[in-house]
Amino acid sequence: MNIYVSHLSWGTKNDSLKALFEQYGEVSSASVITDRETGRSRGFGFVEMPNDEEGQKAIDALDNTDFEGKTITVNVARPREDRSGGYGRGRGNGYGRGRDDR
Repeated sequence: MNIYVSHLSWGTKNDSLKALFEQYGEVSSASVITDRETGRSRGFGFVEMPNDEEGQKAIDALDNTDFEGKTITVNVARPREDRSGGYGRGRGNGYGRGRDDR
């Protein structure tokens, strides 16, 4: 089960997040998401637990509780959305002719 944890303290590290969830069962991985440029926490992370029942127990027990000075929100993570397509993705901007059409 992939679990989304939000409203984390800026100081939360992967190890402390993992230790929090290990109270409820086996944890495959725990990662606090950081900003690519600054390396600072973005205030959320993901925890992977192989046993769905243990994962649900962790969600039920930890949602809206205090962790490292902040009230965290814990949910089942939604599948990642496809980020392809959209404006400016190498298909021109849709306005007029491209450089090769002159």
